[in-house]
Amino acid sequence: MIKKIFVLLACVLPLTVLAQEIKVGYYNRVAIIQSMPEYAAATKKMDALSKEYEKEIASMQEEYQKKGSEYIAGRDTMPEAIRLRREAEIQDLQQRMDAFVTDSRTNVQKQQQDLLQPITKKMDTTVQTVGKENNFLLIFDISAKDDLSYWSVDKCVDVTNMIRSKLGLK
Repeated sequence: MIKKIFVLLACVLPLTVLAQEIKVGYYNRVAIIQSMPEYAAATKKMDALSKEYEKEIASMQEEYQKKGSEYIAGRDTMPEAIRLRREAEIQDLQQRMDAFVTDSRTNVQKQQQDLLQPITKKMDTTVQTVGKENNFLLIFDISAKDDLSYWSVDKCVDVTNMIRSKLGLK
């Protein structure tokens, strides 16, 4: 992605612009976000939600194991109708547990997206503000090294502290 941007810039920028100083900045998005109070609050909420789901899943597993043990202990002496009903109960409990686990994962992911969306939006807005105020042509995130094969630290500006300052972080 970064390579494509630089190639595009080289192709479309007039030579007069290239002759001027081009300011390129970098920052570590993950490190900054993880230091934001909003992120700490979101993480705390996510941990609490996950613990609630884990507690419920443990309770369901306990019930499943209890019914399974009772069934195994008495299946040889049970009348067939009772044995079939208990097997159906155990299967139903297993299906409900599986559905609950799937739903809980979906709910946790949705909650995570809902909590992180305003944080990432705030970060994006702040990076754009720092870029505009300081006349940067490009600011990239070094925590996402997807297509960042090489970059010169000497020729780029670390804007991490500028962003942290705008966000009111130390």
